[in-house]
Amino acid sequence: MTGEKHYTRLLTIAGSDSGGGAGIQADLKTFSALGAFGMSAIAALTAQNTLAVTAIHPVPPDFLQKQLEAIFDDIGVDAVKIGMLATPELISVVAETLTRYNANNIVLDPVMVAKSGDKLLQDNAIEALRTKLLPLATVITPNLPEASVLLGRSVVVEADMTQAVKELQSLGAKNVLLKGGHLGGNKSSDLLLTEGGKTLWFEAERIETKNTHGTGCTYSSAIATFLGKGYALENAIASAKQYISDAIRFGATYQLGHGHGPVHHFFKHWE
Repeated sequence: MTGEKHYTRLLTIAGSDSGGGAGIQADLKTFSALGAFGMSAIAALTAQNTLAVTAIHPVPPDFLQKQLEAIFDDIGVDAVKIGMLATPELISVVAETLTRYNANNIVLDPVMVAKSGDKLLQDNAIEALRTKLLPLATVITPNLPEASVLLGRSVVVEADMTQAVKELQSLGAKNVLLKGGHLGGNKSSDLLLTEGGKTLWFEAERIETKNTHGTGCTYSSAIATFLGKGYALENAIASAKQYISDAIRFGATYQLGHGHGPVHHFFKHWE
């Protein structure tokens, strides 16, 4: 058949959020909002809402591998977003499978703690994340608390960020986007260190709202989507930064749940 159209194919490997604001659900909403076809390999089930994560149930590693193989063997993937992987065994499966299928455009969001403060990553999984996944990623997108865990030291102020991205890159990451959302102030500033040693700041006006559940998942998924569409990394990050800023801004006017509500993924499409 001539004239066939092709989707931009995005895969998220992460945990399911029963509350719909973060994780797999946020990733798939982001892919759809930005015009890509979303697929998922679920690494864990969580019981959570806007207030807390009350239970985490990791899937068996061999079942995660079957999900990944089903997608790569038939559909193929243009970009991958990796989120919550709770155990070393799950991390190993993802690293081995992505390597075997020569996956590219990999965005690693090293999810460790939920917005509610609940821990999402086992202590013994941190080293596996450092050694097996960081080197595979096109770009990693830690926030300041996650960078602190990966580096084993505190990264809490903007002055720390320039050195922190260099240290994170020395662990094997090609490109590092360190998110400064926890800094406070009038601006939300993120610092990119590229594989070639270039540094670039991405800034947006800070929006005062408690509806920030899933911002990290959404931002990294947006970066992956734009990479899958063929954007250069810097352009993908700039476009994703604009998208997440708008999603936060439009979501700020809504009330959902009693804790940290979600961003508005479909602000362009819903009234």
